[in-house]
Amino acid sequence: MEFTFKNIENNRLIFKKFLEELTVEQLNTIPEGFNNNIFWNIAHAMITSQLLCYKLSGLPFTIDAAWVMSYKKGTKPEKDITDADVKELKELLFATLEQLKQDYSAGKFNAFEPYTVSTNNSTLNSVDDALEFNEYHEGMHLGYILAQKKLV
Repeated sequence: MEFTFKNIENNRLIFKKFLEELTVEQLNTIPEGFNNNIFWNIAHAMITSQLLCYKLSGLPFTIDAAWVMSYKKGTKPEKDITDADVKELKELLFATLEQLKQDYSAGKFNAFEPYTVSTNNSTLNSVDDALEFNEYHEGMHLGYILAQKKLV
């Protein structure tokens, strides 16, 4: 899984760059034709690993559940974010990944509830499947962000 973890880290470095280069106003803007903004896409990509790896393994989230509830599938931005939110998300991008790597290495993901993802109708049967799908999912949201960046 070293390659998968490295790709997730690379995605998150790109996400961090967007958070550093764009203004809070740009991060809050929902371009015409979209249901969400750049900040939402980054936060959603980050929390999805919590749902796929921890929840499906019957483990507690490693972040405040408010993040998960605000950015899970089916949500949309409900309020403008602040500089403090941007700072926290930049930290969470890497803190959650490091914790995930540690928990994976420690063998904490023993149980796993199979889950069929709506994105491509694939069934995840293990945490390894979840991590590989998460890598794909983050890349998909990177594509949305690149499209939105041209419009903000």
